[in-house]
Amino acid sequence: MLGKQIVRADSHSSNSSSSNNVVAAQTGHDVTMVDMSEDILSKSTKYIEKNLTRVVKKKFKDDTEGGEKFLSETMARLSTNTDANNAAQKTDLVIEAIVENLDVKQKLFSGLDKAAPQHTIFASNTSSLPIKDISVSTSRADRFGGLHFFNPVPIMKLLEVIRLPETSDATFQSLMDFGQAVGKTTVEAKDTPGFIVNRLLVPYIMEAVRLLERGDASARDIDVAMKLGAGYPMGPIELADYVGLDTCKFIIDGWNKSMPDNPLFNPSPMLNKLVSEGKLGVKTGEGFYKYGKK
Repeated sequence: MLGKQIVRADSHSSNSSSSNNVVAAQTGHDVTMVDMSEDILSKSTKYIEKNLTRVVKKKFKDDTEGGEKFLSETMARLSTNTDANNAAQKTDLVIEAIVENLDVKQKLFSGLDKAAPQHTIFASNTSSLPIKDISVSTSRADRFGGLHFFNPVPIMKLLEVIRLPETSDATFQSLMDFGQAVGKTTVEAKDTPGFIVNRLLVPYIMEAVRLLERGDASARDIDVAMKLGAGYPMGPIELADYVGLDTCKFIIDGWNKSMPDNPLFNPSPMLNKLVSEGKLGVKTGEGFYKYGKK
């Protein structure tokens, strides 16, 4: 069973990373957020407090005193540090959520492995890189796994817990227990490309892009067909825009490199062109569709 001390290693903390932190703090865990600068950490802390205040107003609308207590206690569980190795010296669990670059992740974990106590469990939040390739930079493969959260973290209930062949039963159970303690429904996944959700979702998106690319159907008709015909809340083309076309390209390119014989992972000229033009979807105001100015 994991204790209460959690270190969250981020890189240029995103809103989603901040959400992961507050979910853990809300459920009684002491969380140390680690990032590259005090300025980034200050902005992340302010973002967390702002959004938590909004949650408190809704959740405790008839209990102002209780809401203020909840807010102050949650924020008190959050601390910050720009030195990951220093922060890891007194922690039970490290969750890494830095840039999706294998070399950078390996370098981080190599340092953490030397700094963290022997009992400390390491987990990566990667959505596209093999956990095994990250874990080889440490001497604790038996205490290494994956914790893949989904955005927006406070709303999405799923947590994929990735288990390596070397992951011990005790480590895996601790990761499952942690996920349930922070209010998530946990599913076990092996260390295969995309785990469960992305392994199904990304090829689905890419097949929709190929339909569009061949001129078989328009973007609108593809999306309407899947929403009304399959009951999906969002069509695959608009979903790609929401996820980010650069993210879709990054994932599919990585899979194509490691499994070039699988046609599901073939790159898309249309997707590549949009990314090269900086049309990345909702976040840039244009992808397959045009959106309001960002």
